[in-house]
Amino acid sequence: MFLPDDAPLILTLALDADSQAYFNDLRQQHFPPKINYLAAHLTLFHHLPGPERAAVSEQLRQFSQAQKPLSLQVSGLRSLGRGVAFTLENNELRALHRRLQTAFAAYLTPQDQQKLQPHVTIQNKVDPAAARQLLAELQATFKPFEAVGTGLHLWAYRNGPWESLAKFPFGGSGQ
Repeated sequence: MFLPDDAPLILTLALDADSQAYFNDLRQQHFPPKINYLAAHLTLFHHLPGPERAAVSEQLRQFSQAQKPLSLQVSGLRSLGRGVAFTLENNELRALHRRLQTAFAAYLTPQDQQKLQPHVTIQNKVDPAAARQLLAELQATFKPFEAVGTGLHLWAYRNGPWESLAKFPFGGSGQ
């Protein structure tokens, strides 16, 4: 078990309320209930160091104040093999992620050093046939839509559930 300051940190992109509710509803319907500890989310970093929480938080505060809300194109669905995710596109989000990667370079795991592939998982860890069926059902009626990235959300990983630590709303100044 992690001590309070040792728990790994996870960083997600906060979404507008309507988009968050839409993805949460689908996740509640299709994610296995026994392992569905979380709301739907778009993960930016999977493992930042808990002992560096104060420094990480200060960096996030600075980045978020200078960032305007992000218009995200929910462009399609993708198979995860044993699940389904929505793909999201926005070049500014990718640029923000690269800037954060530079700022956090000393802390990054190999997974977090990779290029961002923005997505929101609504099903995972199911039989591949069930995942293929859901993907086909959703693709049959899918129409691209817009979501808005409204800020950054820092979490502590607690061996299953995540603990919300801080939210960093985008400042809208675009500087």
